[in-house]
Amino acid sequence: MAIVELRFSALPEHVRTARLVAAAVARRAGVDEAVLDEVRLAVGEACTRAVGLHQNGGISAPVKVMLIEEEKQFSIEVGDEAPHAPRVAGGATGAPEEAETEEDEMGLAVISGLVDDVEVTAGEHGGSIKMTWPSTPPAAVFS
Repeated sequence: MAIVELRFSALPEHVRTARLVAAAVARRAGVDEAVLDEVRLAVGEACTRAVGLHQNGGISAPVKVMLIEEEKQFSIEVGDEAPHAPRVAGGATGAPEEAETEEDEMGLAVISGLVDDVEVTAGEHGGSIKMTWPSTPPAAVFS
């Protein structure tokens, strides 16, 4: 198993770099070329969400991106350190919170539309979005 870890300041201009790194590592891991645009878009959405959560919460910690290459799959986990309140039936109460919740749910819906295998976790110490794609490791080249 190979792991690449990327940490970046919660600034929107760093999301593009995360997308480019994710696509390059995914390509190297054997993710199908036809899926690389989905990888870029999903990582962009997840990182943009994490950046927004950090900025809205005044969190100075970096956004974490783990790129994990396993035998037949490639995973990307985007983590934030923003406290996530447990979801209550009936939704949020305040108008600004409601707008943020809608934006958050829209981002998660986009990611779910791009990636078949998505796992979202959230708690009082932060959250993560783990996205997984099938991969075919490149054939070994012998000289």
